[in-house]
Amino acid sequence: MNSVEMIDIVKQYPLVRAVDHVSFSLGQGEIHSLLGENGAGKSTLMKILYGMTQPDEGQIRVKGQPVRIRSPKDAIALGIGMVHQHFMLSPVMSVTENIIVNHEPKKGWVIDEKRAQQEIQTLIDRFHFNIDTRARVQTLSVGEQQRVEILKAIYRGADTLILDEPTAVLTPQEVEELFTIMRGLKQDGKSIIIITHKLKETLAIADRISVLRDGKMVQSGLPLGNATTQDLARMMVGRDVELNVRRENRHRGEDYFEIRDVCLKERGVDVLKQISLTIRKGEILGIAGIEGNGQTELIEVLTGLRPMDSGEIAIGHQPVTGSAHTFLKRKIGHIPEDRLSRGLVSEMSIQDNLILGYHDEPRFLKKGFLDKKNIRQYAQEAIEEYMIKTPNGNELVSSLSGGNQQKVVIARVFKQNPEVLIAAQPTRGVDVGAMEYIHRQLLRLRDEGKAILLISADLDEVRSLSDRIAVIYDGRIVSVQDADKTDELTLGLLMTGGKEEACA
Repeated sequence: MNSVEMIDIVKQYPLVRAVDHVSFSLGQGEIHSLLGENGAGKSTLMKILYGMTQPDEGQIRVKGQPVRIRSPKDAIALGIGMVHQHFMLSPVMSVTENIIVNHEPKKGWVIDEKRAQQEIQTLIDRFHFNIDTRARVQTLSVGEQQRVEILKAIYRGADTLILDEPTAVLTPQEVEELFTIMRGLKQDGKSIIIITHKLKETLAIADRISVLRDGKMVQSGLPLGNATTQDLARMMVGRDVELNVRRENRHRGEDYFEIRDVCLKERGVDVLKQISLTIRKGEILGIAGIEGNGQTELIEVLTGLRPMDSGEIAIGHQPVTGSAHTFLKRKIGHIPEDRLSRGLVSEMSIQDNLILGYHDEPRFLKKGFLDKKNIRQYAQEAIEEYMIKTPNGNELVSSLSGGNQQKVVIARVFKQNPEVLIAAQPTRGVDVGAMEYIHRQLLRLRDEGKAILLISADLDEVRSLSDRIAVIYDGRIVSVQDADKTDELTLGLLMTGGKEEACA
């Protein structure tokens, strides 16, 4: 018996048909992966199932019965829960408070906190979630916050779980922990839809796979084992995709971007400890490390977002100091690790975001004012070149899917042709087609003689693109070696150890 059936669903927006006569079914107690490029219609289809938007045509059945889901409240009543890509938690509230909000157990007129704690602890123990019910959400890792969202859905009676890009912001270790939890939920009879574009993870966790492309279902309910990553990539994109880039590099030049003895304290604690790195022209230096070991602080220092306590940064032996704007003027490009908080202004249009930080360049100005005509033309070129799915550049950037938002950030930086590029999680949240394109562009910039620092939680990405790999642990560089002379096991060991050296 199917937990959910969606039959001939259509969703039309003014300028695009997001879902075009799509049928989809989820079996009882199965994990079903919904694959597709950014903007293929995955999230729209699932928002219809969760009642966040209404279909123009089609029917939904839950456990064989036709239903009309007008709101998330209706979906929850039908046993359907959704964990969004961007969590909906209050950071200052505890785990328990976040889970029971609007569903508080009562003892007379007051909340029965003891009962709530016991009920949630029972769920934590049952599914091996390993979370402290009393901890404030702001103290939790990203993976732990995601578990709180899953717990919240289960606490409210969800038998069917929709996970929207659940691994996009997780470390490899957190992905494994999530998959362990998902398998436990499946054994308990829960049905899970995982919206994703990550092929290796799909093959690792899914029972069946469905693929959307341009709003149409091109493959429905394919059993695991009947496809390879290359097959799935072809279904998603409509052509063969190069999944493994080649790193060959025979043209490394002189030392160009130099980081010398950089130290940074935060609340009296050393977070960067005498970081020294040198990147040559025509080289990609990859940073490997478990998130939270100083990568974010290093990125902020190297892009002028945060002043260092001591040390020096130089381009071509010339020191670089000042604000983020000064760093941009010195041709240091920056792909931020969090596109929403650091990369985009969601209330602004796509075309305005495409010139953000560079808006005072002469080509964007006319008599001291923004030249709207030139900006519009520039934006349209970027939209076409980087295959950003949007009707036009006047649309709000918030209207784009997460992957297309990332393409806006990539397009803005790459079109400025930086001499140095700080690329932090450049392919986070993008599909295989866009990933292939971004990887090729990174290699193109490298081959043109640019110095590139690549920071990524994807160890495969670091290993395949980098000429050299530096390992960061507890705020210091513990190893730098040629990519050809290291392996995943060695990197993994280095990423979890290292000798501490404090700043003076």
